[in-house]
Amino acid sequence: MPGEREIFQYAILRVVPSLPRGEALNVGVVLHCRRRRFLAARVHVDRARLLALDPGLDLDALTRHLDGIVKIAAGDPAAGALAALDRSERFGWLVAPSSGLVQAGPVHTGLCDDPEAMLDRLAAELVAAPEAAD
Repeated sequence: MPGEREIFQYAILRVVPSLPRGEALNVGVVLHCRRRRFLAARVHVDRARLLALDPGLDLDALTRHLDGIVKIAAGDPAAGALAALDRSERFGWLVAPSSGLVQAGPVHTGLCDDPEAMLDRLAAELVAAPEAAD
């Protein structure tokens, strides 16, 4: 069914170093397209921007946590029992509300004909650092 548009869902992953301050930085996107049997996550750790929010943040631990999210989305057995769940269950787990360091934003929907390309586009638009103004 190439070329046919299918419904997809996605959520932005944010790092919230200090819950009381409520500041957050987008660090990833998780996208699920059930009919295309697609679930994947893209992450990017902007070390300088995160350290500006919290100079004491353990960036190595954060990177390991985000790498685990990518592996769970991919169904990588190295990620443990969660990675063995079906795609829809893994997506639900990955975007569940959390009060931890990494939080998923609300789930949004859309239509696409290529979930991988859509994930790349969303990651570039929503996670990559904004271009500096001249």
